[in-house]
Formats: sequence, C-alpha cells, structure tokens
Amino acid sequence: MIREPQSMGELVYFTQRAVGKGNVKAWVYRGDCPKCGKAKMGKPVGDKGKVKIRAKEYVCPACGYTVEKKEHEETLTCDVKYTCPECGNTSETSVPYKRKKFQGMDAVVFQCGKCNAKIPITKKMKEKGAADEGAEDV
Repeated sequence: MIREPQSMGELVYFTQRAVGKGNVKAWVYRGDCPKCGKAKMGKPVGDKGKVKIRAKEYVCPACGYTVEKKEHEETLTCDVKYTCPECGNTSETSVPYKRKKFQGMDAVVFQCGKCNAKIPITKKMKEKGAADEGAEDV
C-alpha cells in the first residue's frame, strides 16, 4: 500500500489526470541527500527566499551538496494510483521516475497489474495526436 502525500512541500512532482477511459494520480517524493542523509534534496533558494523553479540542479539545505537535476530525478520513485483505461482495473504501483519515449512523447510509463496494458503519464498539455489537430489540407 503506497502512502499518499500530506502536502506538496514533500513532493518533486504531482499530477492527476484522465488517461483515455481511466485516470491516474501520480507523485514523486523528494529524495534524501546522498551525502549527509539528514535532509531532503530540493531546488535552490534565491536571494529573496523564493525557490528557483527552472533550476537545473538540486541542493541539500543541510550540507549544501549539489547534484544535477536529471541525475537526481532518475534515483527517485514515482508512486501511482490508477484506473486502467483498457480493463477498468483500479490499483496502485511504484515505478522509477524516468521519462521514456512513448508514441513520440516523453512519458513515465507503467503497466496495468491485471491486463499488462502500457499506461503513459505524459507532460501536462501533451495528448497523443494533439500536434495533428487543427492542421488541415489546403
């Protein structure tokens, strides 16, 4: 049984969306510092006390250890509660938080525990075939 988050402050990523006839709720908890282990890694904080949203690294607030964003995110785990769009099965799973190409889009992909259908969690606003809509032959 996976634990649902209590606040967004303990997360790196959260999404809740419809996928076909099913739905997905996914989140990724912040990871511990690999150097000191005392604090959770987070994005750096600027001079005015605000978190740098588009930062390319994660920093430990306790010891100041810095690690690249991509390298750190690949060590994290994505917890998912879902209803399969193929068979309607409701379940939960944990997968590595690593985006892969799925039908031409970057997505965290996991399989239904019952029917083994591949279910993608794409970035926000990315829909399969969305690039083709609105284009018409002249």
